[in-house]
Amino acid sequence: MKKLLKWVGSIFGIYAVFVLIFESVYLGYFQPSFEEGGIPMLDITTIDAGGNRAKRRLAWFESSEGHIYVSAHHWARGWYHELVAKPEVSAEIDDVTADYTAAIVTGNEFDRVSTEYPLTFVVRFLMGFPPKRDIVRLDPASNQ
Repeated sequence: MKKLLKWVGSIFGIYAVFVLIFESVYLGYFQPSFEEGGIPMLDITTIDAGGNRAKRRLAWFESSEGHIYVSAHHWARGWYHELVAKPEVSAEIDDVTADYTAAIVTGNEFDRVSTEYPLTFVVRFLMGFPPKRDIVRLDPASNQ
């Protein structure tokens, strides 16, 4: 039994290191080039608690209704917490920068969008099965 626990613990440890490397090194290094591979990317600028602007590259998708969404489904989600605290953001999509108000998606809209754009088992496995997925809709700011 002790040997089995050691074996299981080793596999879990190796998997945890794999997820850490995937989330920090692989995504950090390769994410800027994902758009070339067919994944639409945007650069979102949030404002942190200290008032500093923080820019990040995220995958985005457009729903059948024409709304722009981003999904927080990684363990690291600092940008998401900044956006919740201050939902006024700017985003650059296809070299066009615009201001948006972020709206956390819940209820029927969440169910519809997450069904339209599911996270596959492979994606969840690579990201270490994060406990929660949050989806954000980017609504054009009212001053546009």
